[in-house]
Amino acid sequence: MARKVFNSPTFVKPCVVDVAHKLLRPTNWVFLDGKAHIEYRKGLNGLFTRQALEIYLPGQEEVYKKYFAKFLEISEENGGEPKPWMPVFRELMCAVSCRTFVGHYMSERVVKKIAHDYYLITAALELVNFPIIIPFTKTWYGKKAADMVLDEFTKCAAKSKVRMAAGGDITCIMDAWIKNMQDSAKYNEKIAKGIQVDESEKPAISLRDFSDFEIAQTVFTFLFASQDATSSACTWLFQTMADRPDLLAKVREENLRLRGGDKNVPFSMDLLESMTYTRAIVKETLRYRPPVIMVPYLVKKDFPVTEGYTVKKGSMIIPSVWPATHDPEAYPNPDTFDPERWITGDAEKQVKNWLVFGTGPHYCLGQTYAQLNLMAMIGKASMELDWVHYPTPVSEDIEVFATIFPQVSFYPGS
Repeated sequence: MARKVFNSPTFVKPCVVDVAHKLLRPTNWVFLDGKAHIEYRKGLNGLFTRQALEIYLPGQEEVYKKYFAKFLEISEENGGEPKPWMPVFRELMCAVSCRTFVGHYMSERVVKKIAHDYYLITAALELVNFPIIIPFTKTWYGKKAADMVLDEFTKCAAKSKVRMAAGGDITCIMDAWIKNMQDSAKYNEKIAKGIQVDESEKPAISLRDFSDFEIAQTVFTFLFASQDATSSACTWLFQTMADRPDLLAKVREENLRLRGGDKNVPFSMDLLESMTYTRAIVKETLRYRPPVIMVPYLVKKDFPVTEGYTVKKGSMIIPSVWPATHDPEAYPNPDTFDPERWITGDAEKQVKNWLVFGTGPHYCLGQTYAQLNLMAMIGKASMELDWVHYPTPVSEDIEVFATIFPQVSFYPGS
């Protein structure tokens, strides 16, 4: 049923709360539908190819190295006592996202501010909020945070345009997209002047010139799609591995073995693609605790979802990912964390149930990036860190804040 909704663009389109148009701006590409949406996505597909993803790896490794050292400092300052780490994980994932999306065009101070303020944007998008912005409400604080993020990304776009025009190397997604724009402009200019151009100079996708703010809007949607989701996955990964040290030991062994025993060997696509067990751990985490469990859709016209029931135009229909990833017919003992199902089992064949990143015309563009990023993170952490989880009675209970997290609860002496 969920797949039917995802794959029915004639009847439905992704739906967000009314205030989202004010936060992301009504001209944002995520609000496009049909052919306009498809055409826009074509220009973004090249940013997530294997070749492109490898370019971003050094920046991601740089962030992980810095933050893992910071983790140790925080632990020492805390005297080895238990402390909540989810806020720290959120900052880490915001930092790696910003480094991947906009490179070094953004300062660490700004990254920390975005990580700190981003929860205001998430809170503003709760379904129960008023669709108007009233001072000192969640939507008001969310709008201020969104304005700040868009302003910073706009500055990054201007810097990237200058650097790419000067022949700089591509180091982030923004660079790659702008370079494609500039190459397209040069090619089209030659064609317009009647200059003979070699076929090798023709861009794979011819792009128009996007303004700095349009670029900022699009990059903001990447952060919008990744921040809460990767923070959720990161939190569950660290907790799950701490609770299952035997599995963490296997991840550590694989990562060291593939590097010939040298933990300082940098990431590469070949290396990541060889991590069979680490990949299984990430896939199982995303199945066991899918970050996004519900995706609201708006019904554009009467939608016969079954022979006996039609959803009326203007209704909201919400396909849920959780039942698909916890279907015992596809994944035996679905409430058991079992990475082996991705290696010796047939979990890989259950493609109809793998709805973690959606399906249909609005599937997640960055799904390969997201999985490789999580593999890189937990793989490097396994070699650099040891960590312990101090469970509470609600550690395995789920709290929903856009995405899902372990429920937070503090007890005296815990």
